Amino acid sequence: MQTVYNTYSLEKETFTPIQDGKVLMYLCGPTVYNYIHIGNARSTVAFDTIRKYFEWRGLEVNFVSNFTDLGDKVINQGIKEGLTEEEVADKYANAFLEDAAALNVAPATTRPRATQYMEEMVAFVEKLIAQGDAYEVNGDVYFKTNQFKNYATLSHQNMDELKKNAAGRLEDDDQDEKQDAADFALWKKEVRPDVTAWPSPWGPGRPGWHLECSVMIDELLGDTIDIHAGGIDLAFPHHTNELAQSESFHDKRFVNYWLHNGFVNVNDEKMSKSLGNFVTIHDLLQDDSIDPQGLRYFLTKTHYRRPVAYSRDRLDQAQAEMDKIYRTMRALDAKISADGDVDQAINEQVLLLEERFIQAMDDDFNVENALTVMFELLTLANKLLTSDVTPATLSKVRDVLASWLHIFGIDQFEEERELPMEAKTLLEERQAARKAKDFAKSDEIRDQLKGMGILVKDGREGQSIEWLS
Repeated sequence: MQTVYNTYSLEKETFTPIQDGKVLMYLCGPTVYNYIHIGNARSTVAFDTIRKYFEWRGLEVNFVSNFTDLGDKVINQGIKEGLTEEEVADKYANAFLEDAAALNVAPATTRPRATQYMEEMVAFVEKLIAQGDAYEVNGDVYFKTNQFKNYATLSHQNMDELKKNAAGRLEDDDQDEKQDAADFALWKKEVRPDVTAWPSPWGPGRPGWHLECSVMIDELLGDTIDIHAGGIDLAFPHHTNELAQSESFHDKRFVNYWLHNGFVNVNDEKMSKSLGNFVTIHDLLQDDSIDPQGLRYFLTKTHYRRPVAYSRDRLDQAQAEMDKIYRTMRALDAKISADGDVDQAINEQVLLLEERFIQAMDDDFNVENALTVMFELLTLANKLLTSDVTPATLSKVRDVLASWLHIFGIDQFEEERELPMEAKTLLEERQAARKAKDFAKSDEIRDQLKGMGILVKDGREGQSIEWLS
């Protein structure tokens, strides 16, 4: 029985999809004005893992995740780089897709952009005004939060706290237009001559951030969806406002299960540009010493609701675990075949481990417990590799391991970490030294490489390497 932790109820609930055998799932995607940071990637990876588990269990997942391709951040980045808003959005949307692919994130079923749904957004706002749920002031349109009785439920704050928080984030002139401090913008007028605006009954403008996701969900998934996901920082105000406007629009439940992932801290501090600890995935993936699958594994191995503590040391520790996986899977690949029968006693052990794996993942996607079971199966595999079992038995173990690893975004079992340029140079120098029979220099370089975490072995076909960590 699959359970999920619902932020709305603050409880684990039995997951029952609206349509039998199908999951309607929406993940808030990035505003495409820069390369994504490690916190964005954590959310992307966490919910890709959840999606892959659903699929492993035989469910069909309609997975929608958007790009916000408009707004002041996009405008300001365009001014900074000398690009149009569209060029900025294209550049960083493509960069996101490249980085996500490097982390073995499956493509979304649909990847909509906010600018593709302007007519639908205007119609959405018109209906809310007609129903008395929104009002227009000088070309701006606001949602009446006091009229939505469950407005504070998702954020688990009282209305006085929400009004105080809302007022603290907005300009005074914005506050003067509102009937209530907690009211939020559905549509904002735009009068700057060099900024893109869209026509509306209230004059040229652009949608409020919260409106975008409600309309894209409406158009692509329907009135009510199974899962709405995102970072815990989105619970208020973004998801709170989405819920209010969508349930007012349809007069029915918007989302059955709200799932939120925890933050990423860098070097045990909250990530912030002002602290100088802002880490982008793009930069990490440019580092030849970092294995993209190892980075994915690092982001995956912590339960999605818990914070991730990033440091290079912790990433290297995760890579050491990843390297153990590589070694075992490569050894299995070298010995498997269909020869012989599967040993029934071993098969029973594997089935019992799989039951425990499913039990862990069915418990709100408890990857930490699931990975414990996976490493038990790896240990069993290593024992079998040195015992007299049939290749078919090894194939069985290998197939189960591979199917579990796929859930965590690990599909390639060759170490793909590229050597740093310094190491490549040293290996060339060592090869030349051995050719010249300068074995003292060869041994010296080997020790240098070992200090870099690279073990060099000599064989009939020349040098080979193995990462030590």
